[in-house]
Amino acid sequence: MTDPLPFIAGLPKAELHVHHVGSASPRIVAELAARHPDSKVPTDPEALVDYFVFTDFAHFIEVYLSVVDLIRTPEDVRLLTYEVARDMARQNIRYAELTVTPFSSTRRGIDEKAFMAAIEDARLAAERELGVILRWCFDIPGEAGLEAAEETARLAVDLRPEGLVSFGLGGPEIGVGRAQFKPYFDRAIAAGLHSVPHAGETTGPQTIWDALRELRAERIGHGTSAPQDPELLAYLAEHRIPLEVCPTSNIATRAVSDIDRHPIREMVAAGVLVTVNSDDPPMFGTDLNHEYAVAARLLELDERGIAELAKNAVEASFLDAAGKARIAAEIDEYTAAWLAR
Repeated sequence: MTDPLPFIAGLPKAELHVHHVGSASPRIVAELAARHPDSKVPTDPEALVDYFVFTDFAHFIEVYLSVVDLIRTPEDVRLLTYEVARDMARQNIRYAELTVTPFSSTRRGIDEKAFMAAIEDARLAAERELGVILRWCFDIPGEAGLEAAEETARLAVDLRPEGLVSFGLGGPEIGVGRAQFKPYFDRAIAAGLHSVPHAGETTGPQTIWDALRELRAERIGHGTSAPQDPELLAYLAEHRIPLEVCPTSNIATRAVSDIDRHPIREMVAAGVLVTVNSDDPPMFGTDLNHEYAVAARLLELDERGIAELAKNAVEASFLDAAGKARIAAEIDEYTAAWLAR
């Protein structure tokens, strides 16, 4: 395909690895920064372009947390959540599992029940008004340690909002072993939540093995280093454990040195169920449509191949069977109509 974007733009899609605060557009970040002038975050959307240029993963975390600090009231939470859904609707994203880090907000003084009410109000409005189905993954910010793990597990299990489907682990991986979080994942899994930790983004395959063995991961966030271990790739393929791949993010955080060296080709060649995602799209100057275009080029996909990639995300999602069938049918109908032109 010479230019896959026109096809991708209209393609119904699902997204499984996208962060709540990290999805705030420059317009929304600037508005929040203006509300809280003590922040160092620029109030000019154009200045945010330079602010969101990262030297390495540690610098990305520093900038990310400065944006997190702008979310200080339930009104901020509701505004952010609904506007993220609006951006998704523009891309024909029908369903998204949004990674939310409640600990970052509750420790900054937002009442926990008000936080839950804000995201749920935005979720219901997004489905009613925009046609976007949102579900939540509550994730532990790994850099905040076991205190954050305990609080996140408590919020997920004791105050579980209706839209919550999974439990995750994000933040830096280096120096933040997966095994220490096992008791908290055990508690979440016992409560009926799915396990979706980040692993192997900036560390080697052992981190992925630890996520599988210790945290009982059902999907792996990133999994960038998986091709370094053929046995691991074979295991992921055999057990149909999906990888949530975020190509542009991996370049922006220097997890991968060059887009043409991205390991997505090896993942697909090994038969792994690969999904394409945007991670923190405005911060990385991308969106889900662009990520599909990147994947289409790397994997040399035509329209049918791109459509199958979109159906991977539907299959790997935690949407109910009827919802999966509906979106998969939309993808097939759209693709057939496009090819019949």
